Amino acid sequence: MKKLKLGPVLGVESDTRYTVCFSTDPDVDWVNVVFDGETMACHFISETPSSKVWRVSVDVPVTDSGRSLTYTIMIADEAVCCRNGRDSWQLYSPGQQQEAKVVYTSCNGFSSLDLMHKTQKPFRLWKKMAKGHQVEPVSLMLMGGDQLYADSIWTEVVELRKWNCLSHKKKIARKVSKTLEGQVDRFYDRLYQDRWSSEHMSLMLASVPSVMMWDDHDIFDGWGSFPDDLRTCDVFQMIFRTAKKYFELFQVRSRANTSLLNQDAEHYASAFKFRNYHILALDNRTERSLKRVMSNESQWPLLNEYLTNLDEEGHLLVLSAVPVVYRDFGFTEGVLDATPWEEELTDDLKDHWRSKEHQGERARLVHRLLENAKRRTDVNAKSKTVILSGDVHLGCIGVINDKAKDCKIHQVVSSGIVHPAPSKLQWIGIMAVTNDRDEYLDENRDIQISMLTPFASDKYIRCRNYVTLEVGTDHKLWVNWMSEGKDNPYYPIQ
Repeated sequence: MKKLKLGPVLGVESDTRYTVCFSTDPDVDWVNVVFDGETMACHFISETPSSKVWRVSVDVPVTDSGRSLTYTIMIADEAVCCRNGRDSWQLYSPGQQQEAKVVYTSCNGFSSLDLMHKTQKPFRLWKKMAKGHQVEPVSLMLMGGDQLYADSIWTEVVELRKWNCLSHKKKIARKVSKTLEGQVDRFYDRLYQDRWSSEHMSLMLASVPSVMMWDDHDIFDGWGSFPDDLRTCDVFQMIFRTAKKYFELFQVRSRANTSLLNQDAEHYASAFKFRNYHILALDNRTERSLKRVMSNESQWPLLNEYLTNLDEEGHLLVLSAVPVVYRDFGFTEGVLDATPWEEELTDDLKDHWRSKEHQGERARLVHRLLENAKRRTDVNAKSKTVILSGDVHLGCIGVINDKAKDCKIHQVVSSGIVHPAPSKLQWIGIMAVTNDRDEYLDENRDIQISMLTPFASDKYIRCRNYVTLEVGTDHKLWVNWMSEGKDNPYYPIQ
């Protein structure tokens, strides 16, 4: 039986449009997908050094009650199996009046080999999610960054190891060779195939439609927070283009993705409505530099237009990979900016929304979301706005409370599903150089930003986790952190 190289990966682009994406051996000339009994030809979208990449989109009407649909992938009238031996997959489409179950994950990998070797049962939470899905099916999976970790590029790619040994001046001046370009292309090709092949994770990627937005590790650690001369040098830009190619193929599932705010733009911000949820995924990496997160020329105008025209029905879930509400590193950043070690600290400090260079843009984002939340809740008091974030390798919840407007925005952090939390000693160090005192965003102290404490938990959930979101009969949005710790944290957003 023929095997897929990667996938299938199930996507969603509207309330009714699903996609299936996968890769095959390069000698395959055509592929069909049989979806709920209907045979459809797949579209070839690109190739990698070891494969061809295919995509098909399927419109699934919303019915009164929920239903399961089965699909298979066919090459030459023969069913094809994934790398774990499955040749048939099933998804769940919730009914019109049914509350969809949503899952949010981030940080799906390891930042170092040392962490990987020290972690027992690295995919334990994927197994837990897959088991839960069999009992109560998940309708939508939101993945908020670091779907894989590409940090090993600096040791696995031979030509990059040589480049690392150069002086800063020579690194900036070095032009990319065809040899280096080919090695980097093959690195990302292998990375996606290897890291997305675990038994339970691959089952969930094939069974639950997902929306993915990248963060730095999908490129490499700290991307966008390096000094401009390094970020714009030939080698860095080539690595970024290659990472972008694979992100577009397997996480966005090509520029044909109809949920993109602009299919011709460089960034990948996307939005659509799924049942009772508006999903808005912000691209905080493509345009990122030390001075900005999203560009005034492209992403901000689209974001403003989207929020202005957003209807009042349903809850707004905003994907921001790096938390908008979190502990303050400002004092530490200010002290270390005056030291020779500033460049080494870019990933830890310059990446945060509360970094001094990003504070103005962060305030702009908060004000726009509050304006939208106020307009929508005035019409529909049940509508909620929730920011979903990851990146920091622990779980927590915060709130932005605008007392003058009488509206709130909550932020839920879930991180990471595979990456371990900071050790006890590391966490003591983080707490020593940061604070989580209430913050006021305006001079009248009307806009108050606070960290909250989940029920049945400490304020910070320092263990691996993912989040489920479900609307209860009480109209609260119930957040549950599914963790491998002793606690079962939850929080009802009112």
